[in-house]
Amino acid sequence: MTQKIALVTGGMGGIGTAICKRLAEAGHRVVTTYSTPGKHADWQARMREQGFDIATYQCDVSNFDSCASMVKRVRDELGPVGILVNNAGITRDGRMQKMEKSAWDDVLRTNLDSVFNVTRQVLDDMCEANWGRVINISSINGQKGQFGQTNYSAAKAGVHGFSMALAQEVAKKGITVNTISPGYIGTEMVMAVKEEVRNQIIAGIPVGRLGKPEEIAALVAFIASDDASFMTGANIAMNGGQHMC
Repeated sequence: MTQKIALVTGGMGGIGTAICKRLAEAGHRVVTTYSTPGKHADWQARMREQGFDIATYQCDVSNFDSCASMVKRVRDELGPVGILVNNAGITRDGRMQKMEKSAWDDVLRTNLDSVFNVTRQVLDDMCEANWGRVINISSINGQKGQFGQTNYSAAKAGVHGFSMALAQEVAKKGITVNTISPGYIGTEMVMAVKEEVRNQIIAGIPVGRLGKPEEIAALVAFIASDDASFMTGANIAMNGGQHMC
């Protein structure tokens, strides 16, 4: 495959970092986003120490105009985006009866609106090129639901609905749109959970362990490749057998 510009939103977290590195290893020019000014400097330095030159652009993925400005800069400075990984996401957990409206709005805007906000900016270029990959990161909890996560589960379920509909719209343009639904992955956030709680989670996973960020990244790299050109509108679960459907 010839080099593509690969944009990964939320690329500085555990899964996002692994995705950025794997796509760079596949020969693509990788770009990621950050929201807080200055946040990118240390992360970018660490990546360079490991041999990865990953471009960073400030963007509020929950804001349509911010996404439009960011993608325009990427296009002007590097070229049109050919691979988009919508990975940005947050949690604001709480029981529905006690959930503040702001917790609902923040999660839906960051986890679901962002998928529209960014994809809308890159789609015309993909159609013009007659090639593109849109890969949306959902969650096991978008498939089965989760206590205390009505906002998160709703947003992540919506991500795959978006994928299925858009996949039908752009299939004839050589663009595939797919969803990945990870289970519990051994990121810093999960490893920071109390050991007894983490052990309870692992006990519910048939393979008996947490997933690795690199495993999700490998799946992203495959979907982004020409070898996956016949797969579109799919939701690939990678959760160690914790939820099967």
